[in-house]
Amino acid sequence: MLNSQFPIFIRGGPLSPWICQGMNNATYHEATLNDLGTIVDFQVAMALETEQLRLDRQVCTQGVRAVLEDPKLGRYYVGTLNGNVVASTLITYEWSDWRNGLVWWIQSVYVVASARRQGIYAGLYRYLQGLANADTHVRGIRLYVDRRNNPAQQVYTRLGMNGEHYQVFEWMKDF
Repeated sequence: MLNSQFPIFIRGGPLSPWICQGMNNATYHEATLNDLGTIVDFQVAMALETEQLRLDRQVCTQGVRAVLEDPKLGRYYVGTLNGNVVASTLITYEWSDWRNGLVWWIQSVYVVASARRQGIYAGLYRYLQGLANADTHVRGIRLYVDRRNNPAQQVYTRLGMNGEHYQVFEWMKDF
């Protein structure tokens, strides 16, 4: 077992998933349609847990499927532990004219309760950082978090993210 504050990633080949060594034996990879039901379950649970919002499962399923079938919309990534998917997140894209490149937005972060505080999200984030570093078009990673979600904010700070620069405003249509 490696003694490291951050996970170390080893990749077996160009298309193999990354294996996180150090804090656990988690693996991280891009989600497929086989992960649809699990990701929908995670989204429904996350919305209820963090915002006390009950999602329409059918609408959520259609939304997750749309992304899984069209990577121009975004990409889901999952973390597995002992063969079970225990975490997921969605990456969407923002064009930055200032940087002449893409900024990835992390959205829809969820880790099952039994896998929290084991470094699963840290490993997933480091995996995404590795992908971003390998892609010359990607300039950075951003995310937004509910102001009331202090545990998540502490995790993001520990991972080296800075929440002091921007504030997000929104307008959403009712549907």
